[in-house]
Order: sequence, then structure tokens, then C-alpha cells
Amino acid sequence: MENATETEVAEAAKHLRSLTAGLNQVLFGQEELIDLVLTGVLARGHILLEGLPGLGKTELVKGLSKLLKLDTKRVQFTPDLLPGDITGNPVLQEVDGRREFVFQPGPLFTNIVLADEINRASPKTQSALLEAMQERRVTVLGKTHELPKPFFVLATQNPIELEGTYPLPEAQLDRFLFKLEVTRNNVATLERIVSHRELGTEPVVEPVMSAETLGGLLELVRRIYLPPVVANYIARLVDGTHPGQSEAAKGIRYGASPRAALALASAAKARALINERTNASFEDVKLIAPAVLRHRIVLDYNARVDGKTTNDLVRALIEEVPVQDTATPKTLKSA
Repeated sequence: MENATETEVAEAAKHLRSLTAGLNQVLFGQEELIDLVLTGVLARGHILLEGLPGLGKTELVKGLSKLLKLDTKRVQFTPDLLPGDITGNPVLQEVDGRREFVFQPGPLFTNIVLADEINRASPKTQSALLEAMQERRVTVLGKTHELPKPFFVLATQNPIELEGTYPLPEAQLDRFLFKLEVTRNNVATLERIVSHRELGTEPVVEPVMSAETLGGLLELVRRIYLPPVVANYIARLVDGTHPGQSEAAKGIRYGASPRAALALASAAKARALINERTNASFEDVKLIAPAVLRHRIVLDYNARVDGKTTNDLVRALIEEVPVQDTATPKTLKSA
């Protein structure tokens, strides 16, 4: 596979700037969040948005689907939602004079699935997304059905402290490329919202790219160069999340999986493209590491009692693990 050229990256940047500008018109004052959402989409990943109700998580996902002009379906997760309600169900129909079961696709058969308040559904229903998120297909009654391309799950969830919520299983959390925390707005942003929004109305945005253009951008991300030294840094960072491998891991019970390393690599490439570079860098990895790792590590009892969070340990890990595992040669130091 040929590496991306500067000309291709510069052309892609024009489309990405338009998309970023459109998202900034949908959600005010959340530039960093929007940048990470765009990074996740370019890396072909699923994204979990966590925050209190009313902060614009759902509007952000709806705005993204409009700007990309992709088919989108929304699923409101509730405690009584069944797995077949999202994957689809076989329905008994008469075909050529015979009665047989015919599969009726569920809302998963779309380009962007908005899984709203995903942690309000039971674990059984949550687990129905596992195959779809990892393999982009659904198996019902022994038959496998391929999902459309591209396929993204953008899920929102309320903090687990709220009533009526269920924690997502670790296996499902690991399938989300990013877990992003949506924070409250400052006074200036609230004033802008009040001045430019009305209760019950959605922001109007026009599509800025076609599905074909998005497909070209996704392929271009794969061709962004990942230097061996950056790949080595990713490997050591993920290895450092395991107990006994670093000082920061003293509060960790279970570390990140190899899927986390692949996620870091893909997201670093996407970040490089957004910044109009043909290769990923150490800074790209550092920037997206919290979003990739915070939901993939499990704290031990002592860390939880001490009030530590996964964000605290990821920050400590980034500070502890050097970007290069060997010292700089003397000839370079003198230069």
C-alpha cells in the first residue's frame, strides 16, 4: 500500500475543515470534543459519549449524519428493549405457496446507529451489539447478514450514578474506539446557546460531503505512515497499563488489550490527516490516548477507595512512559 502524498492530504483537509465547521455550528463551545469525534469517524471506530442529559450528545450525532449525508437510525434504549428489536427478527411469511421465516432487518442495518442512552438497556440487549460492532454483521437463526458500509455506532450514555442505568460489559466497552466525556458549558457558551437556539428546534445544516468522499477519506487514513518508533511507543504505552509493567499501573487490576494498541494506531493516523500531515507522531498518540484507554482499564479496590479515576492513571502513564525506549545518540545530542 502506497503512503499518502502531501497533495492528497491537502485536498482531504479541505473537506475536513468544512465538516468541522458544520459540527461547530451544531454544538457550541465543544471544539475539542468535535475534533475527537471526527478523529474517531476517520479511524472507522465506534464512539461512546458520556455526559449528563441535555448537553447536546444526541444533537452532535444527528448533525454528523446530516453533514455526511449518510443513512441514520436512532434506537432509544430502554429496560424492556429486546435484542431482536435492534438486530431484526424472522417473520413467518408465505413465499411461493410455502410458509417460511423471512428475516426483517432491524435498525442496525444503516450507516450510523445512534444508540441513545445505551446503558438504560439490560446487559442482554447491550450484548446484541457485540458482533455488529466488531465484525460489521449480524447472525440470526444461524444466518449471517452483512451490515452496510460504512457502519458506525455512536452511543450516548448517562453517568452510572443516575438511577435506572446498567454498566456496559467490559467486552462491549472494548469495542468502542473512544469513550468521550461531554462536559458542561461555560457562561459564554450558554449565552450563545440562548441567543441562537430555541427549545424544541434543531440546528439546520447542509451536507458537506458525499458517502463516496467519506469513503476516500477513510482509505486515505489507512495510507498515513506510522513510523516504527511511534508504533513502538504505542506498544510500550499499552503494555504499561498492565500491573507490574509501570508505576502508574499500581492502581490497575486489568490492563488494555491488543485492540487498544490497534485503536491508538488508527486514531493517530486519523489525527495526523486532520492536522494535514502524511505521518503519525508521538503527539498524536498522547492526545488521543485518554479517549482510547480510559474505558479499557479496570481499577483495583485500593485505587477506587483512594478516589482515583482511570483518567488519573492514564495521565500518569503518559508522563511515565518515554516516547523512545533508547537514549538519544551522543552525536545527535551534540548537534
